[in-house]
Amino acid sequence: MTDIRRTILWVIFGFSMVMLWDQWQVYNGKPATFFPSAKPAATATATTPSGAASVPAPIAGAPGAVPAANTVPGAVPATGAAPAVPRERFSVTTDLMRVTFDSEGGQVVKTEFLKIRGDKDTPTFTLMDQSGGRIYVAQSGLIGGDFPNHKTVMTVLPGDRNLKDGANDLVVKFESPVQGGVKLVKTYTLHRGVYDIGVKHEVVNTGTTPVSPQVYLQLVRDGTDATGSSSFYSTFTGPAVYTEAKKFHKVEFKDIEKGKAEVDKSSDNGYVAMVQHYFVSAWILGQGVKRDNFVRKVDENQYAVGMIAPVTVPPGATVAVDAKLYSGPEEEKKLEALAPGLDLVKDYGWLTILAKPLYWLLNQLHSFIGNWGWSIMALVLLIKIAFYWLQAKGYESMAKMKAVNPKVMAMRERYKDNPQQMQQEMMRIYKEEKVNPLGGCLPIFIQIPVFIALYWVLLSSIEMRNAPWIGWIHDLSTPDPYFILPAVMTLSSLLQTALNPVPPDPMQAKMMWIMPLAFSVMFFFFPAGLVLYWITNNVLSIAQQWLINVRMGVPPEFNLPKFK
Repeated sequence: MTDIRRTILWVIFGFSMVMLWDQWQVYNGKPATFFPSAKPAATATATTPSGAASVPAPIAGAPGAVPAANTVPGAVPATGAAPAVPRERFSVTTDLMRVTFDSEGGQVVKTEFLKIRGDKDTPTFTLMDQSGGRIYVAQSGLIGGDFPNHKTVMTVLPGDRNLKDGANDLVVKFESPVQGGVKLVKTYTLHRGVYDIGVKHEVVNTGTTPVSPQVYLQLVRDGTDATGSSSFYSTFTGPAVYTEAKKFHKVEFKDIEKGKAEVDKSSDNGYVAMVQHYFVSAWILGQGVKRDNFVRKVDENQYAVGMIAPVTVPPGATVAVDAKLYSGPEEEKKLEALAPGLDLVKDYGWLTILAKPLYWLLNQLHSFIGNWGWSIMALVLLIKIAFYWLQAKGYESMAKMKAVNPKVMAMRERYKDNPQQMQQEMMRIYKEEKVNPLGGCLPIFIQIPVFIALYWVLLSSIEMRNAPWIGWIHDLSTPDPYFILPAVMTLSSLLQTALNPVPPDPMQAKMMWIMPLAFSVMFFFFPAGLVLYWITNNVLSIAQQWLINVRMGVPPEFNLPKFK
């Protein structure tokens, strides 16, 4: 039974590691290696209101294709009228961000966050960009005829370029030339203290007959992973679509390439987004506005996710379509308040139901403590207290096993040539000593999901980015530069192993030492915040195990490996 117990414990440990690896894969947009759950994907194309599928209409040299529409037979979307005004790029600045616009299409081609430090100690972080081989832009326009689109050079109307002291809004306005009897007026309203931008598309019918264009909103991005990715843990980079019907759905660039991406094609709610570690850009239409969602490849290593909303404009009239463009950090509470389901871009995977309350508790601790490192340690302490009596049962079972271990080892030596008799004697010893060899399994199994959920909270939370702890730890989201924390974590894991009873089976005894060592190697490349959380858990577990052993009269001793 001892062998069975130890085997079950290692199976549980191994299973948790497998689940962690699968979540790394899924979080990175890759299929789960061991527990695939996704249905076979279907090709994702945007559908027009009539139900006919549309296909991309690439524009040579453009950083994004104009989505094709189902129009009258023979109609071809325009690639933009000849420029009537000079094309220009300019930037506007609020208290939080600097946004660069291109008058070609009135598109957003760069977003810089003034209060978020970039990589390699650059003073600002850049999310959207169109330079140095990078393509990450927000585009919009009209399809369904020879209408203005994101390749149409627009006139920039006069206005402020910096948010003035005491002002809460900054307005940037573009006006297109008339194309196909339609003029498009695009108004961006940037607000103080937030990263979301109001975007109004006014469709003006200058003709004498009704027109039915479609407003498209799309994010175009290259398929290169976000900077700072690690080979030892993965985070997702790519498009995502949310609707109330299908909920949050990430789309891998590779699936778009193969035509196997699956999204909820038609809805009257939700958003489309481009997600990367800690940051997201999203187009959000109002609730009740009918739209078709799409993902597609638009050029070599360029992919788009977007929405298409139909409008009908009577002659001489103007119809407005209001939207929001968010480009900023994945701050959970702010995203939650901005749009239903937008907080899900901060993806906790299948343990969201546990991760969300853990993040809330961590945030509350930080509001009191003021340091994310100490807050992590305090959160682990509270979790250990919550599970104290449950875990104590497991440690008590281990202490009893340790007390009877000499009898079991002696018995195994006597009956090593008679396995059946050995099993009977082992059961007799356990019965006489009132020991349940499986007593420690359930408490350990119950706690595994909680600590995996906490792992994802720490990996996903932008609050860890550039957050110092003490001394040499200046950023909890990056590995310890001197590998001090991983070394301490390895030693604490080995110490915890040494306090456990030695498995009677020699192979299990070897595995008992090999598994913590192998697991510890990964932590040398993990973010310091994750390593700190694991060290705290190890130290508290050792202290609890030590106290329980003393209380039960089983003096703590270190069972060092004896490999032959």
